[in-house]
Amino acid sequence: GHIPCGLICHPDKEHLLYPLGCTVVIQDLDSKKQTFLHGHTNNVSCVVVSRNGVYVASGQVTFMGFKADIILWDFQRKELLARLSLHKGKIEGLAFSPNSLYLVSLGGQDDGSVVVWHVGKREAVCGSPASARSAGSATVVVCSSCRDEMFVTAGNGTIRVWELDLANRKIRPTECQTGQLRRVVTGVKMADDDNYFYVGTSSGDVLKVNTNNKLMTDYGPQKEKFSSGVTALLLLKTGDLIVGTGGGIVALCKGSNYKVMKKIQVQGAVTSLTCRGQGHQFFVGTNECQIYRINYAVFKEELIAACHNEAVQDIVFPLGTSDLFATCSKNDIRVWHTPENRELLRIIIPNVTCHAIEFMRDGKSIISAWNDGKIRAFTPETGRLMYVINHAHSLGVTAIAATSDCKRIISGGGEGQMRVWEIGERTHKLGEVLKEHVSAVSCIKIKKDDRECVTASLDGTCIIWDIVRFIRKQMILANTLFKCVCYHPEEYQIITSGTDRRIGYWEVFDGSAIREVEGSVSGSVNGMDITSDGAYFVTGGDDHLVKLWDYNEGAVTHVGVGHSGNITRLKICPGNKYIVSVSADGAILLWKYP
Repeated sequence: GHIPCGLICHPDKEHLLYPLGCTVVIQDLDSKKQTFLHGHTNNVSCVVVSRNGVYVASGQVTFMGFKADIILWDFQRKELLARLSLHKGKIEGLAFSPNSLYLVSLGGQDDGSVVVWHVGKREAVCGSPASARSAGSATVVVCSSCRDEMFVTAGNGTIRVWELDLANRKIRPTECQTGQLRRVVTGVKMADDDNYFYVGTSSGDVLKVNTNNKLMTDYGPQKEKFSSGVTALLLLKTGDLIVGTGGGIVALCKGSNYKVMKKIQVQGAVTSLTCRGQGHQFFVGTNECQIYRINYAVFKEELIAACHNEAVQDIVFPLGTSDLFATCSKNDIRVWHTPENRELLRIIIPNVTCHAIEFMRDGKSIISAWNDGKIRAFTPETGRLMYVINHAHSLGVTAIAATSDCKRIISGGGEGQMRVWEIGERTHKLGEVLKEHVSAVSCIKIKKDDRECVTASLDGTCIIWDIVRFIRKQMILANTLFKCVCYHPEEYQIITSGTDRRIGYWEVFDGSAIREVEGSVSGSVNGMDITSDGAYFVTGGDDHLVKLWDYNEGAVTHVGVGHSGNITRLKICPGNKYIVSVSADGAILLWKYP
């Protein structure tokens, strides 16, 4: 939801497109079925659909000094047609000409050039620096509505109308005069007859510029500017405007005097506005990862999709059911309904990050570990706060687990301590402190009989504890930061993994190593989960792949490609119907098992 104009309603009125990490998601509006366009090597920075709906183009970010690709896709066949690479660092904006003859691309701040591509020949026609030396960098590009040879770029203190001279392979700019106004442009919308275009600015007003004489004809609102700037624009057939602002307001403005006629409030800053068909219905995308559908006639918002807008830290299923699961992130915990893929509950605690969650075995509470050093428990149905354990750990609570009789919670902290809490009907008190680890505890798993647990830590040790007598039984040392640990269901072995990319099998009885296998080619392994019969387990990590392993063979049987961020945790649902994985780009992916 952070990408300007990232949400697009396809001209066929049946599909929505939006970027998610390195992929572009195409979602059917009726059936909610999704398809993915894979091909970018880094995060997608802009996406655009041609007017006839045949082509999709998307640009990406890359590392300083390297070429950033633009990919041209065939929408119907959902396949890659061409990679266009000239720009360095980042693609700031893309636009198709009205008859899909040309694609205009704008490079990022470090590149600063604008290039016209011939769509049919898949090659560059010509390029030029996007803005004058004296002006700021350009961030927006829009093509004309009637002529293929004209387009507009705009940005920090610059608005330019360009003409393409195909015979000489040149593009020639004309600066637009805005008089005394100095503005940072955030969005441009062209009128259907090409005579004028509207420009949205970060100061919260809208300028109207004549295309023929390149002069600003008027601007507004003069007094009541939109707070936090205009971040998205939509021009209706009636000549009226729909304005989206950084303050989360979607307003319908009169085209003649910019007077606000109707307005509604949405969550987060508006980053995209897109029409469905003639504009009787439109969609709003915000940077808090919410998508709304708005009917023009009644002008009321309806939330159709929502997700985390920060890295997702943990995922957990309640005991014995695969219809629900909970995820946690910065600011919130969310409970999801799997058959309908929709959010059931959102528990918001602002400005703190939830590191780990667990459903109590009896299903009466969700316990959660937060980076402000508190353990909080909520009811799973309503999200009401049941109790808080203050100052549970000094450097934030990083891992949490509950015993099967629901009378004790074991928590691990950023300073490496493990604490056992006695939970009564109305009381909760500290039962025991176990100080062995010297760095953050990353994972805690408790044996079924509640007499033993294993903790993994970033200090390179896994410790098996007796939690009846509160002593250390075994210690496993390895040259790695342990991220995850699992008991085999028969509880005579554990498997661990971490930043050395190796999956280790260990004997619980004496802590000896049985074997280790290479878990991933690049990047640490951050999450693992084992099936209830112990035959298979899944891992995921910084290589963005979900891998299903045969436990006894120690070999990969299936690989899932789809994430575009580091996978933080993953779980196999009870009943082995599917795997759910969560990642640092805020995505939650459901996979068919196996």
